[in-house]
Amino acid sequence: MKKIAVVILNWNGVKLLEQFLPSVVQYSSEADIYVADNASTDNSISFVETHFPTVKIVKNSGNYGFAKGYNEALQHIDAGIYALVNSDIEITENWLAPVLEMFEKEKQTAIIQPKILDFKNKAYFEYAGAAGGFIDKYGFPYCRGRIFETIEKDNEQYNDSCEISWASGACFFIRSKVYHELKGFDDDFFAHQEEIDLCWRTKNAGYTIKYNPNSTVYHVGGATLQQGNPKKTYLNFRNSLLMLVKNLPEENLFSTLFIRLILDGVAGIHFLLQGKLSHFTAILKAHFSFYRLFSKTYKKRGFFQSKEYYSVKSIVVNYYINNGKVFVK
Repeated sequence: MKKIAVVILNWNGVKLLEQFLPSVVQYSSEADIYVADNASTDNSISFVETHFPTVKIVKNSGNYGFAKGYNEALQHIDAGIYALVNSDIEITENWLAPVLEMFEKEKQTAIIQPKILDFKNKAYFEYAGAAGGFIDKYGFPYCRGRIFETIEKDNEQYNDSCEISWASGACFFIRSKVYHELKGFDDDFFAHQEEIDLCWRTKNAGYTIKYNPNSTVYHVGGATLQQGNPKKTYLNFRNSLLMLVKNLPEENLFSTLFIRLILDGVAGIHFLLQGKLSHFTAILKAHFSFYRLFSKTYKKRGFFQSKEYYSVKSIVVNYYINNGKVFVK
């Protein structure tokens, strides 16, 4: 057993494996490499077995999405550190050494994210994670290098290692001990924002999350569920609300949720005015699903919720009213 396991979740993604698995194998000699397959019906498994016999395969019995898919697979993978890597990630030489060194030196650091740049435009940060994630008072995520749809060019302005609020699930390093201690991702999320929820719970448990700029990967983004897909809108809006219920301090919970629900309504009206009826409907469905899951989700709250969970009161106000298009902590 090696100290780190690189685990790629796959569902009918043979084309992505053909394109991106070679870079993982080439530059990951320090790691055991796994493909965790969510019951694919294409030839993903046979492709890996034929062309990459050193890559181990874990077969899930169904398409469990990102959250449960990893939860099921990681029960069968023994390593000190998990590197959870999307199938549409191209990695670079020496991507693991800086991360392993940081884990070795910083015992309270439980989760690390590398620099994530855009595979299609490699001079720019990529939407899902960029140079590390933060969250505002109302649960809206943003990144160093990306606020809503505004994405910065990488001019080495974020080449400092720093503590962050959340690490992107596109390339997510976590100590296995912490992952299992916190029971991994929340199955109810299926996909989207489950990594932010896990990071929030990790911080509430007293651990640190860091960004390491000395490790770089390139992410396609939207390869499995494109940005304009109403299902992505549904999952993002619903899961963001579930995350708030689980992690907000008790005294702020209902007042913050009330404001967030209003802001979601404004977003829905904005979609409607743009003629995007399917996205408007997706928000309605997200809210009804949230109401159904509220009681179950509330029972998942931990013993402690930190009151210092956000850096900016409202990224919505900063972005749309104060023209704050660039990250400021």
